[in-house]
Amino acid sequence: MSATQLVSIFLASILTENYILNKFLGICPFLGVSKKLNTAVGMSSAVIFVMVLATAVTWPVYYNLLLPNGLDYLQTLVYILIIAGLVQLVEIILKKYIPVLYNSLGIYLPLITTNCAVLGVTMLVVQKRDANPDFGYLAALVNAFGAGVGFMVSMVIFAGVRKKLESCDIPETLKGLPITLVAAALVAVSFLGFNGIAG
Repeated sequence: MSATQLVSIFLASILTENYILNKFLGICPFLGVSKKLNTAVGMSSAVIFVMVLATAVTWPVYYNLLLPNGLDYLQTLVYILIIAGLVQLVEIILKKYIPVLYNSLGIYLPLITTNCAVLGVTMLVVQKRDANPDFGYLAALVNAFGAGVGFMVSMVIFAGVRKKLESCDIPETLKGLPITLVAAALVAVSFLGFNGIAG
């Protein structure tokens, strides 16, 4: 693939194929960890790391082990096990070197294991490869990195929106989760404007 195609894949992963705002994957951390900017960035950084590493490991496992041996039906199970191992690695690193971030992420850090955005990235690159044989290993890694950056962009934007909501006069019936969902929907709708960009 050319450099232009890789840049196109990267930008599409952030804007037109955003895993949170377009594919609606990873909503749990999006709503749970986006209250503060620093935790949103910390969580997003961990997700980027896990997405890229998970894709780097699952791609060769799928194409060199599962597919040639007719075990592709085990894809989901194997991917979840690989992602769980990688999340444990991230948890150990954060606990040892960045304990403040580890404590602020709390329960949401181990939940990366079940974050459907991470699993979605690893599984959807296989579909992209089936649709386009030129979509290779490097393109899959670029796609995963772009998806992680898109995750971070969504989290940071929404953290800013939620911070602004704190100073707004919100009707009593909309306070809490209702206004959060309305705000999330409006942020998602704003990203629909990127769908007009030719890829």
